[in-house]
Amino acid sequence: MPHVFEPAASGRSKCRGCGRALERGEIRFGERLPNPFGDGEMTLWFHPLCAAYKRPQPMQEALAQSTGTIPNRDTLERVAQGSLALPRLARIDGAERAKGQAMCRQCHKPIPRGQWRIRLGSYDEGQFSPLGFIHLACARDYFETADILEHVLHFSPTLGEAEREELRSGLASR
Repeated sequence: MPHVFEPAASGRSKCRGCGRALERGEIRFGERLPNPFGDGEMTLWFHPLCAAYKRPQPMQEALAQSTGTIPNRDTLERVAQGSLALPRLARIDGAERAKGQAMCRQCHKPIPRGQWRIRLGSYDEGQFSPLGFIHLACARDYFETADILEHVLHFSPTLGEAEREELRSGLASR
């Protein structure tokens, strides 16, 4: 069965990409996969933009097969194409201040408490798992591009405007 775009039937489901609720009536993207626990299929629900960032291949397949009107189709295609071109971009899970002594996956040095770090996550067998962190200074080398701000801010919804501006400045100076 192909992947789907449809309005959320209730406000109970959550996006697998960002963890926020899918509001009732909001267009959502459903990635259909074989059910690993039994017969049939399972559907993983996402905000369409979250799926374009985190699951670009299924998103492109769905966009190619869809004949209906999909809001922001051009943006979804652009984001999915970017995530496919640079596969590590799909690992971005937001930014936060370091809470402890995590090690950077790129340079293998500690990220001191209070410094900005980028959270990473990986997709495996229908679920996302934490993968670690990287310094802001290591982002260009790790992701092979400097153009990650849009991804980072999308998965950091709780940051205030001052924090977002500080993050913009930190990434721009690298």
